[in-house]
Amino acid sequence: MSVQIHPSAIVSKKAELGENVIIGPYCIIDDDVKIGDGTFLRAFVTIKKYTTIGANCNIYEYTAIGNEPQDHGFSSDEITYVIIGDNNLIRENVTINRATGQGNATRVGNDCFIMDAVHLAHNVQIGNNVTIANKVGLAGYAQVGDHVVFGGMAGVHQFVRIGDYCMIGGLFRVVKDVPPYTLASGEPLRLTGLNRVGLERGGINEEKRRKIYNFYRNLYKSGKLFTEALKEAKTQKNDYIPEIQHIIDFYDGSQRGVTFWGL
Repeated sequence: MSVQIHPSAIVSKKAELGENVIIGPYCIIDDDVKIGDGTFLRAFVTIKKYTTIGANCNIYEYTAIGNEPQDHGFSSDEITYVIIGDNNLIRENVTINRATGQGNATRVGNDCFIMDAVHLAHNVQIGNNVTIANKVGLAGYAQVGDHVVFGGMAGVHQFVRIGDYCMIGGLFRVVKDVPPYTLASGEPLRLTGLNRVGLERGGINEEKRRKIYNFYRNLYKSGKLFTEALKEAKTQKNDYIPEIQHIIDFYDGSQRGVTFWGL
């Protein structure tokens, strides 16, 4: 099957469309857009310049991808990008903005499910297999690891990092980093346990889950200052599975501070 473009769609001759792409009614595809094989744009989708979309994505009505960032620091002469991977399902009314800073990109990985009215601001980085429920907003420069799940209407502060296999409860605001493998909810946000279901689905076995839990418990429940507990934990690296080393590396990279345990 060749490319199918509805007669009402406006598609730039400078856009690159892969095989079997379908462009639905009233879509607008700008210059310098690349769309991978088998991707389906439903009605009224707008893809602006400097956007790349991978293969086999399904993008629903009224989504707008690649508009200039909502950032006072952006200069209109900057060439910046949106880069979206393969096999992503993007529902209605989603907005994904270009990055700020010459040559930078807002990125979405592969196999993500982005639900209605989600907003991904400039320079946001989304990993693979991420699920973002309705009306979640991620502010500029937020970073999200792999296999993360967001409940509806959560809000993420700029520059916040969220680690792999986290689950963020709906309606809550995230103003500090959320370390890997955890559940987070409450106001103010607190870690409420391990994301055991997500870890199990990701193939992380019971023994590893127990070691991860015990590591967090020792950090937060030892009775020591957190900085002292973390410093002590780093001296025991020979005992760590890779997942625990990943947690330590995450803490070392924090600039906004880390969400604390709430149990």
